[in-house]
Amino acid sequence: MCRLFGMTTGGPRVRAAFWLLDAPQSLEAQSRRMPDGTGLGWFSLGDEPVRDRAPIAAYANADFASHARHVVSHTFVSHVRYASGSPVSVRNAHPFAMKNRLFAHNGVVQGMDVLDTWLTDVDRVLTEGQTDSERVFAYVTAEIRRRGDTTAGLIAAIRRIAAELPVYSLNLVLAEARRLWALRYPAHNELWALTPRLCGPRHLQSPHEPGSLDLAGPDGDGRRTAPAYVIASERMDDDPGWRLLEPGELLVVDGLSAAPMFPFDPPAHPLTDADLSAEEAASQS
Repeated sequence: MCRLFGMTTGGPRVRAAFWLLDAPQSLEAQSRRMPDGTGLGWFSLGDEPVRDRAPIAAYANADFASHARHVVSHTFVSHVRYASGSPVSVRNAHPFAMKNRLFAHNGVVQGMDVLDTWLTDVDRVLTEGQTDSERVFAYVTAEIRRRGDTTAGLIAAIRRIAAELPVYSLNLVLAEARRLWALRYPAHNELWALTPRLCGPRHLQSPHEPGSLDLAGPDGDGRRTAPAYVIASERMDDDPGWRLLEPGELLVVDGLSAAPMFPFDPPAHPLTDADLSAEEAASQS
């Protein structure tokens, strides 16, 4: 299945190279099992979302490695893709960007013809590709606009999708500057969180303290550390601080404070493995 990654320090700009390239289960390592696209998103000095995407695996993508080594930001979203039916193309690679937000999804949602009727022309113009993920994001964005609040809009959108559309998995990471929303829904696919801290034992000879990253100094060669909240589809090292989100849990990370919420009922039309197409089933295995 696709793999998600999200990270925020809540303020200090850092490099994410450890998690993206160097961790035992880095996103680059995971991409050897998820070869259908890669993307890295971050926020510029003006807090505008920036992305670099490609329809190739992260381990084969020199741009991914370069950005992972050199880009600094307070908030990152990254994704490696295993296509579930839509074409392998740059437009279908995550993360997606809409209205100063980044979004990546892992799972399968069916009934896109119905969801399309919920979108206005204003919503549709934001989409570029053919994935269920991007259309889910367009609907989430529409509900955020209607409600004027990101958490309320996300909850409203997922509630309607869960009530009216067939859902296998809706794991997602949504990011604004210095803020993350991570959802594990319902239980098919895992999603993990690593709580930030500055002290603790080192793991696997990592040069970093658990839950921390190199700060980017003015000379581009930072050596201090800053705590960071990390979200990932699987544990990326053996730090005991990793916590598996509960099924149905929405974790709202604002800076370095996180609040778990459970605002969703089980899907009204849950999909099983037997309900998936061959491509969908392969992407979720």
